[in-house]
Amino acid sequence: MKLPTFNDVEQAHLLLAGDVVRTPLLRSDILDQIAKRRVWVKAECLQYTGSFKYRGGRYRILCMTEEQCQNGVVAYSSGNHAQGVALAALKRGMKSLIVMPSDTPKVKVDGVRSLDGEVRFYDRLHEDREQIAATIAADTGAVLIPPFDDFHVVCGQGSVGMEIAEEFAIKNEELQAVVTNAGGGGLTAGVALALERKMPGVKIYTSEPDGFDDHRRSLSSGLRERNSKLSGSICDALMAEQPGELTFSINKDRVSAGLVVTDEQVMAAMKFAFLHLKVVLEPGGAASLACAMYGLIPGAGSVCVIATGGNVDPVLFNQAIADPY
Repeated sequence: MKLPTFNDVEQAHLLLAGDVVRTPLLRSDILDQIAKRRVWVKAECLQYTGSFKYRGGRYRILCMTEEQCQNGVVAYSSGNHAQGVALAALKRGMKSLIVMPSDTPKVKVDGVRSLDGEVRFYDRLHEDREQIAATIAADTGAVLIPPFDDFHVVCGQGSVGMEIAEEFAIKNEELQAVVTNAGGGGLTAGVALALERKMPGVKIYTSEPDGFDDHRRSLSSGLRERNSKLSGSICDALMAEQPGELTFSINKDRVSAGLVVTDEQVMAAMKFAFLHLKVVLEPGGAASLACAMYGLIPGAGSVCVIATGGNVDPVLFNQAIADPY
């Protein structure tokens, strides 16, 4: 298994420049007061398709040969990777087929279909999405693009870390920690590779929903731990069964620890983001912000939390902003 390096991430960053949104760093005095430290929010909810996932999908497809493009691509995803791959494929004039859980929020399914992606549903509790996608790829000759355990996908996601490093160099501000929302660990791995070289000494933490803390447990044990259940959190984007093999090989020696938030804390973070940062976050995109708001990030220095996505079901979002958190 070939692991990407900083140079691979840097190459992806250069190729994606101008083809991805260079998302802003947001901050709020009220957030600083709540967190009792300076907090910056990297707003990947403003990326194309509403999440950082477009970066990895786009870079993977940009690296495909014309011959590889002939039969299209297939991916499996709960929604954000699906939309990122669908848009990246559409831009290159390719077909895309996405294997999605039957309980995927409608807004994410509609997003894939609006980008000419074909959707194949599966039962999250009783079927294996990876096997379904692999069979489709074998039968059709399509290129399989995993959501996180892929060399090029990790490199593309690492462009988030490169942007953070570049922006803080301009600000000439010292950063103590970065918090990433972790499903399979692809974003965390890419960011870790970027910051290890560009911002040595910065600590990296993962954020996960309570009951789906496979990264926290894996980082503690040094082994890839599994979640005991596959559903039961509003953070649908963060419910991978376990860290990826490739991603954990990168993260185990570079990530300091895993942090865990409750659904209630996530809902409060969604409401705060809307009222004070003026952005819409989905639950899985708000977990990192919740870590800052509830004092879960070790230390007292400046931190950057990556708000990874904004594709939220309208009914759930209305509940989040209406409830008195």
